[in-house]
Amino acid sequence: MSGTRPGPDDLAALLAGPVERVAPLLLGAVVSHAGVSIRLTEVEAYGGADDAGSHAHRGPTRRNATMFGPAGRLYVYLSYGLHVCANVVTGPEGSPGAVLLRAGEVVAGADEARSRRRTGVARDLARGPGRLGQALGLRLDLDGTDLLAPSTVTLQPGELVTAVERGPRVGLRGDAERPWRFWIADEPTVSAYRKAPPLGC
Repeated sequence: MSGTRPGPDDLAALLAGPVERVAPLLLGAVVSHAGVSIRLTEVEAYGGADDAGSHAHRGPTRRNATMFGPAGRLYVYLSYGLHVCANVVTGPEGSPGAVLLRAGEVVAGADEARSRRRTGVARDLARGPGRLGQALGLRLDLDGTDLLAPSTVTLQPGELVTAVERGPRVGLRGDAERPWRFWIADEPTVSAYRKAPPLGC
């Protein structure tokens, strides 16, 4: 990838684009909440009705309503009843798209992140979407937070990342081979790829 990363004032314009275009541009950006800041090293893009791997595949529900809202909102949901995961909504209102914040490097507030994660291994503090949410101290009531306005959760563009790799998203059955997972090459905080387990397992 090449070009210039938009500055903070242009974040709204960046997020208004198609989700598959926005996702790799969020690599290197920094998300912050409750004393912890994380530089994003891995993300996944999710679309709408044509993306069988997306929460929005079957239309709007109470759970996924934020995906159908304006770009720049934080879409937060509970995965497997345990893990709080965070996404950044992209594209025009009514056309769902969201970038899952899949992994990152803690760049500020490491002691607080270690306390929340109960681990001292720096690589693993935010390696995976559930761990990232836990390290940031995210809660379900943050769903719908406007990242383009002053709030307790912030998203700041970082340096443009040029060494970007892409491949299938992790653990999906629907649209399993769509190459909408993006990560920084040779970055140790990137999570391991795994396919969905066979049905019945």
